Amino acid sequence: MPYYVMLTTMTDEGRRTLKKTPSRLWEVNKEVEAMGAKILAQYALLGPYDFVNVLEAPDNQAIVKVAAELGSRGTLQTLTMAALSVDELMASLK
Repeated sequence: MPYYVMLTTMTDEGRRTLKKTPSRLWEVNKEVEAMGAKILAQYALLGPYDFVNVLEAPDNQAIVKVAAELGSRGTLQTLTMAALSVDELMASLK
């Protein structure tokens, strides 16, 4: 399955929600998985982005659904990029 990197920035509303109910993060992760994507790694960041997630999804349409649904809630903004393993990159260069 394809891999994706999703950088997220929380809005003021998102920060308030996370501070008030930190467990909401785990609930959102379950919702992402119910939409067809699997979270392989997740890290909180210092800097212009608040989180980085490495996801696996069946296709671009599935990851677009995840990004659109999360973004429509008004609690975060996403930047999503398709990712290739180095082995996949090397194979494509042959």
